[in-house]
Amino acid sequence: MSSQPQPVPPAVSASVAAAGAMRPDLTTQRSTRRVTLTPKYGSAPREVDVRYLWCGAPDAPTVIVQGGISASRDVVALDDETAAGWWQEQVGAGRPVDLDRYRVLSIDWITPADLDGVQAVSSEDQADVLAALVDALGIGRVHAFIGSSYGAMTALAFAARHPYALGRLVLLAGAHRPHPLATAQRSVQRGIVRLGQDCGQPEQALALARQLAMTTYRGSEEFAKRFAAAPEFREGRFHFPVEDYLEHAGRRFVERFDVERFLALSESIDLHDVQPEEIAAPSTLIGFPSDRLVPLADLCELQRRLHGPATLEVVESPYGHDAFLKETDRLAPLLREALAGC
Repeated sequence: MSSQPQPVPPAVSASVAAAGAMRPDLTTQRSTRRVTLTPKYGSAPREVDVRYLWCGAPDAPTVIVQGGISASRDVVALDDETAAGWWQEQVGAGRPVDLDRYRVLSIDWITPADLDGVQAVSSEDQADVLAALVDALGIGRVHAFIGSSYGAMTALAFAARHPYALGRLVLLAGAHRPHPLATAQRSVQRGIVRLGQDCGQPEQALALARQLAMTTYRGSEEFAKRFAAAPEFREGRFHFPVEDYLEHAGRRFVERFDVERFLALSESIDLHDVQPEEIAAPSTLIGFPSDRLVPLADLCELQRRLHGPATLEVVESPYGHDAFLKETDRLAPLLREALAGC
């Protein structure tokens, strides 16, 4: 649902890696565990190998952290020889999600290809996989579930289906249902990819779909400031400044994502539907007025309908939906406060 953060510059990578690198008191388990679930769009139980990361202080409470559909289990890296995780600035020793106080658990999203013949995957399936993994690892009950974008959707499904396994919800840029306009935008993206498959150009179509998606992740204010320069005439036509940015984003996405995975997870966002009245866990909701995919009105509705106590924090940002990746300093105190309130 959201774009992957840009690579962390070397100077920053060194500092964030040093925060957790070579720490004998922090443990890292990066492995695969086979669990069983009954998919929402299936008729029988399935076994699935779930790829996960579980790291932090030994015997500390576990916090689940999940991001958008393009985020992997590598939310943080503790090895200075490893690329920084997708939320490295928020997760680590001494950081808002403090690995001196918690263990972080994160998975790679499952897809229909992992479920042997199932045609679609749901946020409930992702939640059930996480719950089964929590049980298999002997965790029992997680301190909190921090979910961003699609991760927030999965967190809500987890809270509805496994209430006794959860202490608290922290939801960033994600609601109980997709907004119809956002569904329309994603439907066009999937249509582009399917047309590319039919025409024998799936990767080119995936890159183009990603370019379109990028226009929904960021706010109008940021685009206005970054791409206000005049077009350049080259290669026989005018090139607008925003085009180079979008083409680069499309190429990078194709390098790390395949067509079927994109189609399945994009569709899963739009199949998401959770009844807030079923959720009793205390919740912290964080929204961004510039977010065109998850409007604040949807988060206000979610807050009103949740059965348990809920607060809504509004963070002004030019970065739209991607503010949960970009507004590190503004989000840090909110994350600390939410986790301390468990």
